[in-house]
Amino acid sequence: MSEIHMPRLSDTMEEGVISTWVKKVGDKVASGDVLVEIETDKAVMEYEAYEDGYLVKQNASEGDTVPIGEVIGFIADSPDAVPEDSGTPSAPASEKKEDEADEEKESAEEAPEGEEKPAESGSAAPSAPAGGGDAPADRPRTSPLARRLAKEYGLDITKIKGSGPKGRIVRADIEAAAKEGPATESAPAAEEKQDKPAAAKAQTAPSFDDGRDSEQVKTSNVRKVIARRLTESKQTVPHFYLRRAIDAEPLKAFRGQINEQLSSTGVKVSFNDLIVKACATALKLHPAVNTSWVDDNLVQHNRINVGVAVAVDAGLVVPVLHDTDKATLSEISTNTRELAGKARDNKLKPQEMSGGTFSVSNLGMFGVDSFSAVINPPEAAILAVGAMRQEPVVVDGEVQVRNRIALELSVDHRAVDGAVGAAFLKELAEILEEPMRIIL
Repeated sequence: MSEIHMPRLSDTMEEGVISTWVKKVGDKVASGDVLVEIETDKAVMEYEAYEDGYLVKQNASEGDTVPIGEVIGFIADSPDAVPEDSGTPSAPASEKKEDEADEEKESAEEAPEGEEKPAESGSAAPSAPAGGGDAPADRPRTSPLARRLAKEYGLDITKIKGSGPKGRIVRADIEAAAKEGPATESAPAAEEKQDKPAAAKAQTAPSFDDGRDSEQVKTSNVRKVIARRLTESKQTVPHFYLRRAIDAEPLKAFRGQINEQLSSTGVKVSFNDLIVKACATALKLHPAVNTSWVDDNLVQHNRINVGVAVAVDAGLVVPVLHDTDKATLSEISTNTRELAGKARDNKLKPQEMSGGTFSVSNLGMFGVDSFSAVINPPEAAILAVGAMRQEPVVVDGEVQVRNRIALELSVDHRAVDGAVGAAFLKELAEILEEPMRIIL
């Protein structure tokens, strides 16, 4: 019998959320079959089985958050094999299943048989005091589902009276409290206010209404990690910014020629594909930008892997084009679209989101003229690309209307000095204004 552990699916992952169990208990499993879909700090990823057998137990339910390394299930040679629960580090996840079963049976007159088993087997489940009676007021008997709902509704679960077996707080109690308002009070608190005017006791909401009609929404694991990592980036990475506008007329003409030559293949190269390839070319000429500052040491990267920011429903993900300098424009175009599609479908693999040495973020398609992008650590720089705009410019002493694109380079000053970053941006601008250099 083999244990299935919560895997580390990204270099920044600390825990994962069970999104969907693809295989159910009792299902036959072959090596390479997708067992479970796991939401990481970057995307929802598929986790495959590494051996043949049967899935005989799921130690974590869909929606559970499990630390890396903990057991989430078992595979055995026979569908009738029963794993031992003793010493299993995922006991809290198992308890969740029992608690939710209790909720389904909450209308029963007695608690389900075996309710006290988690305490007897030494699991981490909350239990009543040794002398009997209810749990302490600060640790009420609740199910994990009730705790999650209370958090979503912004309720203090210690002030809610449970109606389940032995006073357990269940989903119905949370939903009832949510309808009454967030100021649900415990019985002792209510008794203290017996002598106060009825109007004061009935007040369950703040007297001031700011008029925003706000509500707390469920936050995905991806969004939480984006918030944490970008906050860390702005707080710990000393950003400096370099800005330059380029004449995009040659790039526009070059793209037209390339796409005409590729018309029979069905591949269509975008401006962003050209910019990504140009960045790889410039990085090859300026390797000092293709670096990272890690643990007070400068790390030089010998491969050029450009990440392309993609907006998805859960937030922002950055799939990586490995060895971008060696790829053709048609390969970059095809791979970028394939990775972007996987990102939107939450199907990116760990290796498709790791190993980046430089990133490109393009908001030009949204009509944004220019912006400052936040560096994606441990990379040393990211290029922000604005929209192509027609602007009046002086050419050979005459005013002409030409297409221009604003570029802004965000740089980690620990790894790259100002002059080094400026030289890189100058090279990049010259390559884009002489686009034949992109393919030479």
